[in-house]
Amino acid sequence: MSKILLSINPHHVENILSGVKKFEFRKVRCKREVESILIYSTSPQMKVVGEAKVRQIIEDELAEVWEITGRESGISYDFFSEYYMGRDTAVAYELEDVEVFPEPKELSDFGVTHAPQSFVYVA
Repeated sequence: MSKILLSINPHHVENILSGVKKFEFRKVRCKREVESILIYSTSPQMKVVGEAKVRQIIEDELAEVWEITGRESGISYDFFSEYYMGRDTAVAYELEDVEVFPEPKELSDFGVTHAPQSFVYVA
């Protein structure tokens, strides 16, 4: 099992940490099995602010993924549709046991030198 670090927009980070957003959406699924996600809040904060366990990974046609995740997605259907425009499938990481770090951490604390465009595996 692996741990990944994801770069996430601060608005979405806030919704994940508050429990409003229970799914993190991506266009590509990680090749390895993922047990947890380190949450990197992009500019202006630019810190790792928490970690969440991955309950399950849903990968399916867009309509099916939205049907499963929509109520707890923390995003609108329009945002979802725009994000996946031109694609047939979606990937959703269902998050649970979200931990907010008492003090935000640096990328270097996890052996990462720069924020990933998509994700990076960490030890």
